[in-house]
Amino acid sequence: MTTLFKSAKIIDPQGKYHGQVVDVAITDGRISAIGNALPVDENTQCIEQNDLHLSPGWWDSSVVLCEPGYEDAETIANGLQTAAAAGFTEVMVQPNTFPVADNQAVIQLIRQKAVGQPTSVHPIGALTLGSEGTALAELYDMQQAGAIAFGDYKKNMSNANLMKIALQYVQDFNGLVMAFCQEDKIKGNGVVNEGITSTRLGLKGIPNLAEELMVARNLYLLEYTGGRMHIPTISTAKSVELIREAKAKGLQVSCSVAVHHLVLNDTVLETFDSNLKVSPPLRSETDRLALIAGILDNTIDCITSDHHPVDIEHKKLEFDLAQNGTIGLESAFGALLTVLPLDSIIQKLTAGRLLFGQPKVSIEVGAPANLTAFSTQDEWTFERANIRSKSKNAALLGQKMKGKVIGIYHNQRYTTA
Repeated sequence: MTTLFKSAKIIDPQGKYHGQVVDVAITDGRISAIGNALPVDENTQCIEQNDLHLSPGWWDSSVVLCEPGYEDAETIANGLQTAAAAGFTEVMVQPNTFPVADNQAVIQLIRQKAVGQPTSVHPIGALTLGSEGTALAELYDMQQAGAIAFGDYKKNMSNANLMKIALQYVQDFNGLVMAFCQEDKIKGNGVVNEGITSTRLGLKGIPNLAEELMVARNLYLLEYTGGRMHIPTISTAKSVELIREAKAKGLQVSCSVAVHHLVLNDTVLETFDSNLKVSPPLRSETDRLALIAGILDNTIDCITSDHHPVDIEHKKLEFDLAQNGTIGLESAFGALLTVLPLDSIIQKLTAGRLLFGQPKVSIEVGAPANLTAFSTQDEWTFERANIRSKSKNAALLGQKMKGKVIGIYHNQRYTTA
């Protein structure tokens, strides 16, 4: 069986077909031909529609799939089908399961449960035992079992010496540390960004300083130890500036930003909608614009959905009591196209592979087929009916969207959105 994408505009900023409208044929999981008016026969699966675009398959560096332990909120099977429908061919899965993914047995379980799914998983191993921040987990063993990086999801490493030791230790096997940055004592009982909105609403604030102090500390540790560090989901203008300066020094640091931090600012909290309670919190418009600038000048390396399903029992509560987190896979592309140029979006949705040591995906004859098909002209509103996740905690409900995912080709088959 041959799969043929007919008259597709290629969006591959580093590829030789970028910007061209061509047919792309795939046979036995590899791109077999690229050209114009490629032949179609009874054995050809033809994907053809107006405004068809094709890019290397999208990569998400932060997805929570909840299994094992929290299957009421999400399962690996449904989560990966949701990711495929959202255009993601590969996702990195966070370790905040029960038990925590801090050993090779849980890493192997996650990988086994993903076999046969349209989207592939790359498990993140917990950096510390139980993600409790007191002792390093079995990092080398987890890497041997398939862990792609190490970090404690949404948990700050308060012990600077342990972070230093982790950065030193993983260099022996080219490991990568993910360092979430939020100083817990400065955060205190804060639930939203500290500013005019938090004061007006009477909600306890989390100052930008809580993030920026830890970004600065972790960058100093990286400069001392060497090695590689990824700082996930930065949210402030000063964090962008600090990482920009670190890169200018030659430090091997990368960072990501969540879709909702690029699209929303803290003024939307006026509704007290607990779906908008996220970590780090939604920041000011000044911060949001600085994050977009960081994308455009390549200080920020990749964009993540930071997809985190939370069941209704833990989310539909008073704002102070609700759990942090929003689902984001289903709305990621449509939201991004309202605030960023298409080429920048595709670059940042595919850059994660090289950052985390995986082979580059190319659109060229003979290459393995790992592709996302999408349109750019559709305008629509993200509603509950568009949610495929088991949990419905979507911060972007009601937002205007632009563009839609059509499907993915990955793992030797085409999966429609």
